[in-house]
Amino acid sequence: MSPLTRHNVHLRGQGSRAMVFAHGFGCDQNMWRYVAPAFEDEFQTVLFDHVGAGGSDLEAYDPVRYASLDGYADDVVELCRALGVRGGVFVGHSVSAMIGILAAKQAPELFSELVLVGPSPRYIDDGDYVGGFSEAQIHELLDFLDSNHMGWSQAMAPVIMGNADRPELGEELTNSFCRTDPEIAKAFARVTFLSDNRADLAGVSARVLVLQCSEDVIAPRSVGEFVHRSLPRSELVLMAATGHCPNLSAPEETIAAIQSFVRA
Repeated sequence: MSPLTRHNVHLRGQGSRAMVFAHGFGCDQNMWRYVAPAFEDEFQTVLFDHVGAGGSDLEAYDPVRYASLDGYADDVVELCRALGVRGGVFVGHSVSAMIGILAAKQAPELFSELVLVGPSPRYIDDGDYVGGFSEAQIHELLDFLDSNHMGWSQAMAPVIMGNADRPELGEELTNSFCRTDPEIAKAFARVTFLSDNRADLAGVSARVLVLQCSEDVIAPRSVGEFVHRSLPRSELVLMAATGHCPNLSAPEETIAAIQSFVRA
């Protein structure tokens, strides 16, 4: 099966360069519906689902391949090579920010710019590094997910989304989490929340935009600042948007920040 079919790829736009949008944990390409269309005049937009999410081929899910973020990064490289992407822009939300970093290091010719939305190279605090969670908190979170996928989704999605005054946003994320295959969700959560990709930030040659939301419980400001300090060609934008999903909660601010970066 071609990677385009396996990942439910949708291509739009007119540009000679590609802009590849990658979604976060428990989501699918639909999370970019307010952002991606704004770039169709300048780029060919590439929307896809990670294996195990959305309209991807669930039969292609291999627990060994996807036991680390490298398996997802391999998919991005394979997909982009199948499309002939060179010197494109990768836009990765949440865990896909680190997937994009790994893909860019593996195949530097694919992307000249990376946009990292709410990135975190490590969620667990470690010495002077503040990831936002203790190791015990992460294991509690994963144990809750293991025992009650639906309950976890209903409890966590509104917290992750933030914007409590707009409950429809949390509801959308809850529904997205609940649509995910529970076993795949449990495995992807472990890979997401237990990974340590801090060392992978070194040696990235692409220009990088770090989009950091204010009041993000998943990726606090200290994490965005760490990512920015660790990437030599990066720019940090502290957004007015709150929560962890500005692609849904603040699409206009997200679009403006990306446009300013790619046009610079």
